[in-house]
Amino acid sequence: MLTLKDSVTINRSPEVIFEWLDHFSENYISWHQDHVIAKWTRGGNFEKGAILYAEEYLDGKLEKLSFEITSFKKDELIEYKTLFPHSIICPYGSFSIEPHNSNGSVFTATLSFRFGWLLSKIAKKRIEAIRTHMREEGVNLKGLLEKSGH
Repeated sequence: MLTLKDSVTINRSPEVIFEWLDHFSENYISWHQDHVIAKWTRGGNFEKGAILYAEEYLDGKLEKLSFEITSFKKDELIEYKTLFPHSIICPYGSFSIEPHNSNGSVFTATLSFRFGWLLSKIAKKRIEAIRTHMREEGVNLKGLLEKSGH
C-alpha cells in the first residue's frame, strides 16, 4: 500500500475549517482551479453512507470520481472510500483536522493506493500529479480560510 499524505497549518480553528467543508459542493470549485463540480448524490454533508460525486482535472485528464463517507467525527475527521472503478487502485482516503497552537489547526489529506510498489514504477508521473494536486489543495484551503476572516 502506498499512502500519500499532505498536511498544512491553517490559522483557523477546526470548527471554521469544518464549517467550510460543510459547504463542500458550493466551495469545491473555489478550492482548486482544476475542480469542475461536486455534488451529493445520496445523503449529504459527510453523513455516514452519503455519496459525493466530483469531477476534476488531474494532469490534464478529466477524472469522474465517486466517494462514500465511511466515518465522520465533527471538527476532527472525514473518512471515505472511493467507488468503482477508482476503488481498484485507490480504495480510501481521509481529511483530518487537529488543533494547533491557540487558534490554528493542522489539516491533513490522505490517499491510499493498492499496488504501491508497482504504481511507483509504472505510474510515477501520475502519482506525482496527485501529490502536487493534494499540496495545492492544502495551500489553497489555507489561503481561502485565512483571507476570508472567518
